[in-house]
Amino acid sequence: MTNERTPTDASATDSTPDGSERRNFVQARIDADLAAGRFARPLCFRFPPEPNGYPHIGHAKAICLNFGLADEYDGASCNLRFDDTNPAKEEMEYVVAIRDDIRWLGFEWGEELFASSYFEQLYDWACQLIRQGDAYVCDLSLEEAREQRGYGNRPGTNSPYRERSVAENLDLFARMRAGEFAEGERTLRARIDMAHTNLQMRDPVMYRILHRHHHQTGDAWKIYPTYDWAHGQSDAIEGITHSLCSLEFENHRPLYEWYLERIGAQQPPEQIEFARLQLTHTVTSKRKLVELVEGGHVSGWDDPRMPTLRGMRRRGYTPSVVREFCKQVGVARFNSTIDMVVLENTLREELNRTAERRMAVLDPLEVVIENLPEDHAESIDAVNNPGDESAGTRAVPFTRRIFIERDDFMEDPPAKFFRLGPGREVRLRYAYCITCTEVVKDDAGHVVRLLCTYDPESGGGKTSDGRKVKGVIHWVPADQALRADVRLYDHLLAEHEASETESADDGGDWKAALNPDSLVTARGAALEPSLAEAAPGTTFQFERIGYFTADAVDSRPGAPVFHRSVALRDTWAKQAEAQGQKGQGQGKGQKGQKGKGQSQAR
Repeated sequence: MTNERTPTDASATDSTPDGSERRNFVQARIDADLAAGRFARPLCFRFPPEPNGYPHIGHAKAICLNFGLADEYDGASCNLRFDDTNPAKEEMEYVVAIRDDIRWLGFEWGEELFASSYFEQLYDWACQLIRQGDAYVCDLSLEEAREQRGYGNRPGTNSPYRERSVAENLDLFARMRAGEFAEGERTLRARIDMAHTNLQMRDPVMYRILHRHHHQTGDAWKIYPTYDWAHGQSDAIEGITHSLCSLEFENHRPLYEWYLERIGAQQPPEQIEFARLQLTHTVTSKRKLVELVEGGHVSGWDDPRMPTLRGMRRRGYTPSVVREFCKQVGVARFNSTIDMVVLENTLREELNRTAERRMAVLDPLEVVIENLPEDHAESIDAVNNPGDESAGTRAVPFTRRIFIERDDFMEDPPAKFFRLGPGREVRLRYAYCITCTEVVKDDAGHVVRLLCTYDPESGGGKTSDGRKVKGVIHWVPADQALRADVRLYDHLLAEHEASETESADDGGDWKAALNPDSLVTARGAALEPSLAEAAPGTTFQFERIGYFTADAVDSRPGAPVFHRSVALRDTWAKQAEAQGQKGQGQGKGQKGQKGKGQSQAR
């Protein structure tokens, strides 16, 4: 399932036929507010993360939108505000990670703020609502309150504590703050309408008792505001003009506005909802991401299979790729699911331009070139990037013993198999043509070595007699190869699963959809010797295989650990074959070997 734009989505900021910029619906709304003179103060936006997990690709969309708008409008700013209202799930580790990931994306905030800084003001406003008859202390448990809430068109039941006097409510609320009651014993609820058609308006909880240490306020508070109570008021305190949030908060907007009206907010912020970013083959629910980390299904928040920005960064994604992807997805009014291939294509397009090429053999098969002397050592010039002449070339040792990909040989090949077979000739990438003369097997009948001859007149992509050699395969020198295990990451969820699984609370275990082949390790791979000096975080195209990054966590000097960032596309592989026959391209696309952890380029 892919995202399909419709005219009503106004989902992207791009060009109209006359060359002018099309405005998405958020921009159009802000433009209209400015034209009407609705705000007497400068535009102010905010990114308000809850510090209860690491930012993921969905947060990247919100970050790019809010900070992008601040950059677009003269005099506008964007705050970073941590909505830290639940110490039971929040950690300073997440605060640090959020700061770091925003900066990694290339943005800086106007002010760094915490909702916890406003706890005293929020408490005073809660007391104001009590005095106005708009809030009361309730002794029902959260479960009992949910049961009395009703559902759909069926009205809820008033709490038996709804008619407490103002004096009693103020007294109980002060004692809640003082820590006299146990967790869950009492809550403060807004007094609205238990028959309201919007369930959010049926006397929602404003405060609950939590005897927890807070990373900002320590042990000063025993009661904590709910997100709904703190959010709008924090916006008002900061002078936010446009409060942008995802569509699931649309039915919270009446409550957002009710609270602001009850406290007498002047020029209250305008809440605008947009579709959140949903991707196939992964999950973006923080609860489920926590399950993956705590359950040991991944190595941590920065596992390259995770949709977290930290995991994507480690996998090989760059800030420009993430920003470009968010731009392509655009800003829509209606939820849809974006196919993971859109994100992967964005990465491929950048890496195709920027990544240097190297050769790597993931499943090595030894080849002995018999008409080369034992001590033959020749330096072959290899192109670093066929699309960037400034990238130059590198030297690859060409020796009597080399490794080729086992998948590039067939003992009984079909007619259209343009790789190596008995009596068949192929070109070694950047080097010479070789012909297989003998197949050596072990006692079990497995092919362990190929004996070949080479044509010394076939260098430079040409042959002396003008014959055409269709097959081009990659190789590495056997004696000088860097031997390593290479991690082959794939989608977090199985291929037939999509992100709709994430929101389906049907009582089943969503983890059953995890892809068992999301990490397969190619052990004993043979890599071009120059890769030993690869700096952590550097991405290369392993020709005919995919794009691979030297792991920023596990790599060591002289011993990089590589993992696959993204596979190649078939179309690029075909283009590469044509270029390879000229001595310039990438070579023919390699068919998949799922047992070896290699997948068909998609």
